[in-house]
Amino acid sequence: MNYRFLIYLLLIGANFGCKKPYLPPIISSPGTYLVVEGVISSGIQSTVIKLNRTVNLSNGVSTNPVRGAVLAVESNQNDSYPLAETSPGTYVSVGIALDNSKKYRLRIKTADNKQYLSDFVAVVNSPPIDSVYYKTSTPGLTIYADTHDPQNNTRYYRWDYQETWIIHSAYDSYFKSNGDTVLFRDLVNDNIYQCWSSDFSNTIVLNSSAKLSKDIITNNPVTFIPVNSEKIWVKYSVMVKQYALSADAYGFWQNLKKNTEQLGSIFDAQPTQLNGNIHSITNPSEPVIGYISAGNISSQRIFITNQQLPNWVAAHTDPNCQLDTFYYIYYPPGSKTPVNQVNQYLNKNHGAVNPLIPVSAISPPGAPKPIGFTASDQGCVDCTLRGTNKQPAFWK
Repeated sequence: MNYRFLIYLLLIGANFGCKKPYLPPIISSPGTYLVVEGVISSGIQSTVIKLNRTVNLSNGVSTNPVRGAVLAVESNQNDSYPLAETSPGTYVSVGIALDNSKKYRLRIKTADNKQYLSDFVAVVNSPPIDSVYYKTSTPGLTIYADTHDPQNNTRYYRWDYQETWIIHSAYDSYFKSNGDTVLFRDLVNDNIYQCWSSDFSNTIVLNSSAKLSKDIITNNPVTFIPVNSEKIWVKYSVMVKQYALSADAYGFWQNLKKNTEQLGSIFDAQPTQLNGNIHSITNPSEPVIGYISAGNISSQRIFITNQQLPNWVAAHTDPNCQLDTFYYIYYPPGSKTPVNQVNQYLNKNHGAVNPLIPVSAISPPGAPKPIGFTASDQGCVDCTLRGTNKQPAFWK
């Protein structure tokens, strides 16, 4: 036997046997940084600023909103516009009339008396969005946005979006349990078959015409939807928002995109320090993440129905969902004693631990009332677990 080969195998085994999990200090670092997200908006558009603190990877939580802060937008001519906290970590001011001849900044004072201030920035207004549209391909469909500035002044752009779509449960329930009895469902006010689900963009979409002779952006991809996505099984809508940026703001968002979306292999860009325009005046060495811009926001919404797509058949049935039958009087195999399956599985006040939702009645011809019901798990019947059954005001 080749002993050198044997030693090689032993070394490999020892290497694998001595592996220990490595937990970098950054995972459990006690430090947290303030994250400021939002735009100082003009006109009828509300200024919405979100404050969060970073969380450690070992914490098991994804958000850490900053509550109880005092925020105000200030101009370089001593105007001040307070923001009110409308939900944890979200601060809003309605209808600030920005003056293009002035510059603006954001002042923040947290509940623990730490103060932060952004740099003064000029008002940069977004030109209108020319069009939001989609193109289909074998893998799915892509949403695009086009725009242009006839004055050739904007050059730097960012987009985000909110998407909303109809979802259907695997089964349409015509009955419900009040805990004691199975009753007819109010299909107008208590419909749990059709709901609307929503989501916000989770990627940074940027583009620039700085190297072009004209300030025109065309065929700019905003988001992609796979062909098998539930979003396009029935009807889908997307509201695209467009922001005009300064060159410095564009650089910040570019670096943020590289650091959050384009890292993972030796061929990707290396991490870059994020130099925003928000600073701690309580502790100048404290890092703050964010960039405050000022200006109006352009937006446009489109709707897409499944019928508009090329032979993309909706597949509403979840393969994990099953419809079972439950009877008021049921004799288990080998038993002469009947059991009430409806109470056992559908009515929580009679012993159902995780009640199923009744779907349809089992009514033999001539029977004066149902002898049982079909039913399934809540996740297969109740769409409100994943959305709302209240139609959005903008839906059409």
